[in-house]
Amino acid sequence: MLKNRAIIQASSRSEGNSRMIAKHINSNDKYDFFDLNKKEILHFDYDFNNRNDDFFPLIQELIAYDRWILISPVYWYTMSGRMKVFFDRLSDLLKIYKDTGRKLRGKSIALISCSEDEDLNEAFEIPVKLSAEYLGMNYLGHVHAVIRNGQLTDASKIDLKKFIEQQ
Repeated sequence: MLKNRAIIQASSRSEGNSRMIAKHINSNDKYDFFDLNKKEILHFDYDFNNRNDDFFPLIQELIAYDRWILISPVYWYTMSGRMKVFFDRLSDLLKIYKDTGRKLRGKSIALISCSEDEDLNEAFEIPVKLSAEYLGMNYLGHVHAVIRNGQLTDASKIDLKKFIEQQ
């Protein structure tokens, strides 16, 4: 039986802080895991010359899941470049893969960010929240996890537990 929840990690390090969070929230093996760093996803192209990359096959897999949890480190006050490229490519679902794009409606999406800083600009989640709204997806919110000395802080563990229990 296919699990109905997916973790989508978008970091430049497959085994970095984002992966630590993914392992932490998936200790009960409730989610399937996808690492965008292991995929070749090219930038959005108005001529759609990028059709042979890993984006559409990945979306075809992800479309089977009811809930997506995105995990991204904070790079220069925003999501990672890998996450941004992934979001830009969702445009393909509005232009050339419309039937697949329509299947996003009613699915749910949540966001986890991580950094060494406790303070995170509230604007971090806006692109995901508005994109979900535009695509007809249910936005389940955002939680920020703080990493200190290579470990999740106790407060972040509590915040993540509450956040995942709500999903």
